[in-house]
Amino acid sequence: MTAPTTTLTVAQALVRFLAAQYTERDGERRRLIGATWGIFGHGNVAGIGQALVEYADVMPYHQGRNEQAMVHAAVGYARQCNRLSTHAVTTSIGPGATNLVTGAALATVNHLPVLLLPGDVFATRPADPVLQQLEVPWAGDVSVNDTLRPVSRYFDRVTRPEQLIPSALQAVRVLTDPVETGAVTLALPQDVQAEAYDWPEEFFAERVWTVRRPAADPAELAEAVRAVRAARRPLVVAGGGVHHSRAEAALAGFAEATGIPVASTQAGKGSLRHDHPQDVGGIGHTGTATADGLARTADLVIGVGTRYTDFTTASGTLFGNPGVRFLNLSIAPFDAHKLAGLPLVADARAALGELTGALRAHGYRVADSYVEEYTGGKEHWEQRVDACFEAAGPDARPTQPQVIGALDALVDESDVIVNAAGSLPGDLHKLWRTRSRDQYHLEYGYSCMGYEIPAAIGVKLAAPERNVWALVGDGTYLMMPTEIVTAVQEGVAIKVVLVQNHGYASIGGLSEAVGAERFGTAYRFPAPDGTYTGAPLPVDLAANAASLGLRVLRARTVGELGAALAEARAADTATCVYVETETSDTVSGAPGAQAWWDVPVAETATRPSAVKARELYERHVSTRRRHV
Repeated sequence: MTAPTTTLTVAQALVRFLAAQYTERDGERRRLIGATWGIFGHGNVAGIGQALVEYADVMPYHQGRNEQAMVHAAVGYARQCNRLSTHAVTTSIGPGATNLVTGAALATVNHLPVLLLPGDVFATRPADPVLQQLEVPWAGDVSVNDTLRPVSRYFDRVTRPEQLIPSALQAVRVLTDPVETGAVTLALPQDVQAEAYDWPEEFFAERVWTVRRPAADPAELAEAVRAVRAARRPLVVAGGGVHHSRAEAALAGFAEATGIPVASTQAGKGSLRHDHPQDVGGIGHTGTATADGLARTADLVIGVGTRYTDFTTASGTLFGNPGVRFLNLSIAPFDAHKLAGLPLVADARAALGELTGALRAHGYRVADSYVEEYTGGKEHWEQRVDACFEAAGPDARPTQPQVIGALDALVDESDVIVNAAGSLPGDLHKLWRTRSRDQYHLEYGYSCMGYEIPAAIGVKLAAPERNVWALVGDGTYLMMPTEIVTAVQEGVAIKVVLVQNHGYASIGGLSEAVGAERFGTAYRFPAPDGTYTGAPLPVDLAANAASLGLRVLRARTVGELGAALAEARAADTATCVYVETETSDTVSGAPGAQAWWDVPVAETATRPSAVKARELYERHVSTRRRHV
């Protein structure tokens, strides 16, 4: 008996297939592809574009303005959905496709799923080349879409209709795999998209993909228990894997049972609430003095779902105890074996529960003196945070930490803060008091300027009941304000805090530290000596935001800032609070870096600033360790 079939185009079949895919974990079931973002051109308008109209009742569509931004929105959505649901992104061939690359890299670096559907050149080559085609003399099967290969966790080019079935199944397998997930690319030649084929009906049957929680191997678990029991000054480093696993309660139980303090990476911040007794704040170059002090003397570092980036390890200089060992709990073997650590390859929530039970059975708990030490350090750091947030008076121009403090005083655990690049991540990592597991949404794996506004839209689409704040500096804003139009068009009531400090503040500070004298980092007119040290540019970013449809509230003082933030939070439409911050050297800012970060300094130079920076650099480099 012949299996029933349905005649559809490749694009129609793909949309129908995607609409029938689901994930499930711990009894929670979600639709895998919640919607499709798209900008249409000749490479996808007749294929995917027509299919989205054909099946608009089962596949929601969002109109984007920039292809990179559409990926950021999808990633923000996926993170808010705990990687159980994401969006697809479709583009035309040529620049539409290559604009996906940055977003794809961000998704893959952060282990967040997103499905990319770029159009491609004709598979049948009736005319060669076609508009926007890149000709490669030595390879006829290469197109610009191949730039997505190194930043995708799975890549395929569907050159025949029947290829779609195995390719689509593999794409979904990777999207739902907690280890492999990231950007997945299905390149779709424009003629193949529109080609008809007789599809087996079972291809469109509902499928549920279980997101697994592998338990720890008994031998690895036993070795982990021995390592913790032997430790006198252990420290947990909580990474983004804690959130991906929904292991926050398990981590809290582990910390409470053992008394072990918990520091967090940018991705892991919020693993414990800021007021949890064992939370000691951010770790690494942008961390707190408390966490970094504990890291320097720790005899066992327990990494949970962390990749140990250079910001976390202070470029290999932070963990200074001569006998320090690492115990790495990660679902990814690649990360579990870093720093020559003892691997505990398992789901974070599952393994933390097992580890807590075993240690409780042995009666393990750190000494009271250690608890008193980090508790005192935590209290002292909170006093420093209070001092940063305190303003001279309601009529003073706010500093950037005071902007953060004003927002900190306003929000509750339902608010979500989105940020990615510039000087704000460092200040937030040190100062922000996280109230819920998903309040702190920092993209720092790729530290991508332009992420904040589209990602906030994605978060708001995933959690429409939440207040979602995009914190952006002027440099980041100018990179990608385009999706403001999308937020206004679709009624996505994000809140944008636009901080004007006339340039790249973070890189300006770094430039000064490495002897480059802040060259090319300020938004100012050129001076006669070729530097950008003239008057600030007469650019009105508030007026720009308003021209894109945002409601804009200008705040000139600390008092006006508090009122504007409160008004924005209460608004039911997309709203921006614009504030120009005080940047004078005489005004106190956030505490400086509590640990080093390796940015190479010129080995030879004539300018005194570079010579001095090199001397300091060599002193830091001499403290670097290879953990073997």
